[in-house]
Amino acid sequence: MARSRKNNKQPDLSAVRQQIDALDAQLQELINQRARLAQQVGISKHQDGHTVDFYRPEREAQVLRQVIERNEGPLRDEEMVRLFREIMSACLAQQEPLKVAFLGPEGTYTQAAVFKHFGHSVRALALPSVPEVFQDVAAGDADFGVVAVENSTEGTVTNTLDCFLTSPLHICGEVELRIHHCLMGRMKEFSDIQRVCAHAQALAQCRGWLDEHLPDVERIAVASNAEGARRARDEADTAAIAGETAAEVYGLNLLAQEIEDRPDNSTRFLVIGRKILAPSGLDKTTLMLATRHDDASGALYGLLEPLAKHGISMTRIESRPSRKGKWEYVFFIDIAGHASDAGVAKALEQLKERAALYRVLGSYPRSVL
Repeated sequence: MARSRKNNKQPDLSAVRQQIDALDAQLQELINQRARLAQQVGISKHQDGHTVDFYRPEREAQVLRQVIERNEGPLRDEEMVRLFREIMSACLAQQEPLKVAFLGPEGTYTQAAVFKHFGHSVRALALPSVPEVFQDVAAGDADFGVVAVENSTEGTVTNTLDCFLTSPLHICGEVELRIHHCLMGRMKEFSDIQRVCAHAQALAQCRGWLDEHLPDVERIAVASNAEGARRARDEADTAAIAGETAAEVYGLNLLAQEIEDRPDNSTRFLVIGRKILAPSGLDKTTLMLATRHDDASGALYGLLEPLAKHGISMTRIESRPSRKGKWEYVFFIDIAGHASDAGVAKALEQLKERAALYRVLGSYPRSVL
């Protein structure tokens, strides 16, 4: 007796492809409709202005949060956010692209943070140092800058904080980036490596791996991981630690991947600009403060007491030398909320009265993903 067969009818691939083609055409038309509307917004607000004049990071953050709320799959939230970010980036760049400065050369993690936050329809300007990023934005040669501020493994990037001591710029956003380090070079074997070049932070984040696999190899700190990759390209016995993109840019062999000591290794970047933003609904504020009497008992507690009084959450605090006097310090503090929120505004008003130095560096949307 013949065994009965289940009716597993396969879909008609030709019909499915026709549906996909029809949807693609609809998507393309809808994207162009969105671009035309975005163009009208820009013209109505600033007919003779530049792209930066009507770029609104707080509005973009709201749009991306809605994307996540609406998303029912199968695409992951990260993928949907990336797609919408690129659509918004392309729509904004119709007149002229935003100019965004970052620590170069090409292939750094900071460049990856630029594209994650702004999309690829920007003009990314590679600069040789973090202070020059601040200078170009302050001078108007760049619309925004992106700079690393802290790593989950190695802590604060002090050079960035020190730039705020003398810069008039504000913080306009933040970007969180998972960091996967790779070892790369022209060679094919570890035995051919005489030295490893990378940014000091990258060397520190891979210290355990290097101790185990390359214990006798010289470690050289350079200005950026991409600079290390460039040296590896030019020096036969030099390897570099950088992101996978750098290997492609500089034509290097990937010798080992994901060599960071901690699997959750992440870096937080700040977006710097010339204006303080309006509230987005889910914001963070960064303050730069100094106490009136650094050596007085409870001076810092007395300075920050208004935050506790008004129920304001402090999420981070760092100190740096003020550069004005020996053993004098400036505190960088992140709090939840926007400076214009009722409770935050009351706390800041009282805090300002107690501080020898008081400055709101920025109120900006929290990182979406």
